[in-house]
Amino acid sequence: MIEHSHLKIIQALHANGTLTEAANALCLSQPALSHQISYLEKKLGVALWEREGRSLRLTQAGTLLLDVANQVLPVLSQAEKTLQAYSEGRQGILRIGVECYPCFEWLTGVIGQYMQQIPGIDIDIVQKFQFSGLEGLLNHHIDVLITPDLVKKEKIDYEILAEYQLVLLAAASHPLAESKQLTPELLSKETLLTFPVPLERLDILTHFMTPAHLEPAKLKQIESLEIMLQMTALQRGVCVLPEWLADIKNKDLRFKKIRIGKKGLYQKLFLAMREPDKAVPYIRQFIAVGKKTVRNSII
Repeated sequence: MIEHSHLKIIQALHANGTLTEAANALCLSQPALSHQISYLEKKLGVALWEREGRSLRLTQAGTLLLDVANQVLPVLSQAEKTLQAYSEGRQGILRIGVECYPCFEWLTGVIGQYMQQIPGIDIDIVQKFQFSGLEGLLNHHIDVLITPDLVKKEKIDYEILAEYQLVLLAAASHPLAESKQLTPELLSKETLLTFPVPLERLDILTHFMTPAHLEPAKLKQIESLEIMLQMTALQRGVCVLPEWLADIKNKDLRFKKIRIGKKGLYQKLFLAMREPDKAVPYIRQFIAVGKKTVRNSII
């Protein structure tokens, strides 16, 4: 019943004191303003103002409506500015879901660069989901999902952030360190350290060991990348990482990097989003920064 324009009218009446001046402030004719006030009073069933000579005085009902206007109009104004900023890609909250443990290593760099370029954007990182990251995306719990898995789903769009090689890391003194390339037979004698993800999401198993009808001697899941690397350095097992991440970690710890198979084992990193959101400016900017960061890391 009470509209945005009605609140502006009551503010103008109070601020200007006369019907003529209020009409001028609102860029309306005096008859048009009088008509709108009469319409509102009829709808509400109560008088909002009364004349005192040439001036206007708000009634008790008018004063109540003025209080509402003073509270609501600034909020609406800010909302309009924020929505305009959203449309221009200058402000918003980007909720990022992550389904890839190594992704956190470069995500920090992405976020830093991204927030410098678009300071009006807040970032929220979501790692654990009630069901899956894809469900979180479909249910609007997150805005984008960083994942190594492309699962075709209606209304979900994927962009490739990067394609990179997976390599095996072993301690420099490990027997595997002498190998030029990894074979399924060699890995079948080792303890494989992995992140705690479902086995069907481990490419080293699904694309390398399973086709050879073999499996590692033992699988040990480790939550922390640093602990995994320390265990690898102490020959408590071997691990598989993206080559770009292995190169970064080799600066601190001396590992032997071993190619997986004759041609290598490659993986793609995707950014998934809802189709209607793929044109949102600040999401496009995040993709651009992400691709550049991943590319620089790999190079």
